[in-house]
Amino acid sequence: MSTRVRAVGGLVVLGVLACVSSAVAGMADRIGATFGLMSEQHGGAQGGQEFTIFRKGEEFRHPLTRKVLGRYEEVLGYAQIRSVQPRFSEAAYIPIAGKPIPQPDDGVRITRGRIKAAITPVLDLTQSTTRPDLRRVPYLLAIALERSKRFQVVDPLTVADVFASGGAQVQEILALPERAVRISKRFDVAGWVVPVLIERRGVVYLDATWISAVTGTALFSRREPLLPPAAVEEQRFPWEPGSED
Repeated sequence: MSTRVRAVGGLVVLGVLACVSSAVAGMADRIGATFGLMSEQHGGAQGGQEFTIFRKGEEFRHPLTRKVLGRYEEVLGYAQIRSVQPRFSEAAYIPIAGKPIPQPDDGVRITRGRIKAAITPVLDLTQSTTRPDLRRVPYLLAIALERSKRFQVVDPLTVADVFASGGAQVQEILALPERAVRISKRFDVAGWVVPVLIERRGVVYLDATWISAVTGTALFSRREPLLPPAAVEEQRFPWEPGSED
């Protein structure tokens, strides 16, 4: 199936799910709006960010003009930020087997392009007796990530198929590093966003965790109470029903 067909199919599913019920739509929108707010609050270097360590090699040239177009690069390993200080950041180095040890002249970058990420289905750990249908949430989170211009998100419909068929479980991504790395290779991603709903003293929170595809471990997590329905009403898509939950 082509990427275009999958994308169109995802939009159709999104539209159908939006019409299931106004109560369900309200909860999904609250999660999406809360995540959007979380993603806008954090800029600059952050604990848990992952960088690529690389070494420049020989130049490569245009085959006809012989103009230098750039240099070949060899990825040596990865650096995961552990703490951020006013003038420097401290990171743990994750080597790649068989690669040389980095030197001061080697390069560091967060990515050469958009970070390819996947979003798991929502893990609902609240004690609510009525379970809302949250299948739209990965689409709403994908919109927020794509809008930042920093991420390329795997089609949520493709990811949902794997989890729905039993090929993966959200708990595996969170708690089993080796399993998380193995599942990441299936989608060729740099990491996972895992949305979790938790409840503390009657307040429902969204906990969003970034899982590294390199180590399978959680690099950072953000937690915010869900925005109330009234706060997200104006952010709705035109085809969706009003929020009433």
